[in-house]
Amino acid sequence: MSEGVHTDPHALDELSDLASAEHAGVGPDGAVEGYSARRTLRLGVELRRQLKRRRTQFLLGFVAILPFILVIAFELGQSNPNRRSGGFVDLATASAPNFVVLALFVSGTFLLPMIVALFFGDTIASEASWSSLKYLLAVPVPRQRVLRQKAIVSGLLSAFALVLLPLVSLGVGVIWYGAGDAISPTGDAVSFGDSLLAIALSTVYIILQLAWVAGLALALSVSTDAPLGAVGGAVLVAILSQILDQITALEGLRNYLPTHYAFSWMDLISTDVDWTNLASGMLSAAIYGTVFFLFAGRRFAQKDITS
Repeated sequence: MSEGVHTDPHALDELSDLASAEHAGVGPDGAVEGYSARRTLRLGVELRRQLKRRRTQFLLGFVAILPFILVIAFELGQSNPNRRSGGFVDLATASAPNFVVLALFVSGTFLLPMIVALFFGDTIASEASWSSLKYLLAVPVPRQRVLRQKAIVSGLLSAFALVLLPLVSLGVGVIWYGAGDAISPTGDAVSFGDSLLAIALSTVYIILQLAWVAGLALALSVSTDAPLGAVGGAVLVAILSQILDQITALEGLRNYLPTHYAFSWMDLISTDVDWTNLASGMLSAAIYGTVFFLFAGRRFAQKDITS
């Protein structure tokens, strides 16, 4: 008895006919007909995917809870809501705008840079750590589109978190401390309406000023497969820059540090706004951010994706 694989000849004929009938057209750009890179990795899909992640939900939840934590701290301590002098911490309970300024001030050193670093530093490195980046590119999604779409979503989430903090702080401040004038450390009193405009401009400035953190975190994200390394690296650079900025012996060299103008937004809480530091901060962030983003794009385009 002979052994082997026996196939129905009629089945082979049917398979041959089907194969000969198939036609895969090729477009002018060499891609299969019907394929469009613009249809891959849409912003809505990536945004919903990131919103479902626990780290996004936890971070946004913490940002929303932070103003309540600050209120509890002031309630447990001894604060005088009628103070008209002192620093921003001393004036925090004077009115809702002052409370918002405090929330932005205390979180500006570490929390705000960490938020931006987390969203941008984790975006590509996490895909590499899950070994899903190579499959994402094999869909195929062009490399620059992957980087652009993920950077846009990271920017949207970062901006939302940075806007959420002053919004919740304002609501909490109005309930606990009232909608009064904003009192600056110099003794200037800014009306509630003008202070809202100042807070809005301050928030926009903070978002744009942290562009350098976003660019650095993204550059690190495309350079490593460890999300913690990318996020931590960007945060450490921000902390180091703040430390160096405190060394007065560096004199004029401190002006070139990316965090030197991080708190220039506080100049807006005044009746006579000095735009010099604000403009310098915007220029510094634009230069650093552009360099880091361009490096990230070039690095990702040339990187050998193995994970």
